[in-house]
Amino acid sequence: MDLLPGDHATDLPGDHATDADAAALADLLTGPLLPAARGLLGCELHAGGVTVRITEVEAYAGMAGDQASHAHRGRTPRNAVMFGPAGHAYVYFTYGMHWCMNVVTGVEGEASAVLLRAGEVVDGLATARDRRPAVRRDVDLARGPARLCATLGIDRSAYGGYLLGDGPVRVRPPTRPVPPETVAAGPRVGVTGAHDLPWRFWLDGDPTVSAYRRHVPRTRR
Repeated sequence: MDLLPGDHATDLPGDHATDADAAALADLLTGPLLPAARGLLGCELHAGGVTVRITEVEAYAGMAGDQASHAHRGRTPRNAVMFGPAGHAYVYFTYGMHWCMNVVTGVEGEASAVLLRAGEVVDGLATARDRRPAVRRDVDLARGPARLCATLGIDRSAYGGYLLGDGPVRVRPPTRPVPPETVAAGPRVGVTGAHDLPWRFWLDGDPTVSAYRRHVPRTRR
């Protein structure tokens, strides 16, 4: 990998988390959905020479009455990884132009996942800027799920990858604690069903968190 000025060749943030921290994160992801979603805040996502500290997520409960979930109507080739073991990546293409990434959670066979909505670039800033040259402010580089994937160079090739191992896309536990009082919750952004479930979580006051927008159905003329 070629490094750009401002990048670092070694010592990626989060790669020095203890074995106990990593085991605790793995256990958290196999448990209930909402604590898993909260627990991903502050974790660090590394891909393509860039590391992002996760600042915003959304939880999706599969077939458990969550009409906003891609798995609401059952298993398909697109969402199959959501039904697999926790800790794997569910990556999907949206609006014909953007990639978004989720972390699969819960018990195998019961689809659930957490969408990674936004983050702060904490390593590889020059590479991130090179990938998104039109962005004027660094806080906007990964502010939104599609922007996050673009900044990290994540695409379809990451689908199904195990995120807690040593693969090209990986999640590491937080390098510093996330106080519970700093975590805010509210409705998910732009969903077409289950509008009012407070299953979006973010680090309150963080400038990288995306703006809330409720879905507005299109009217036919």
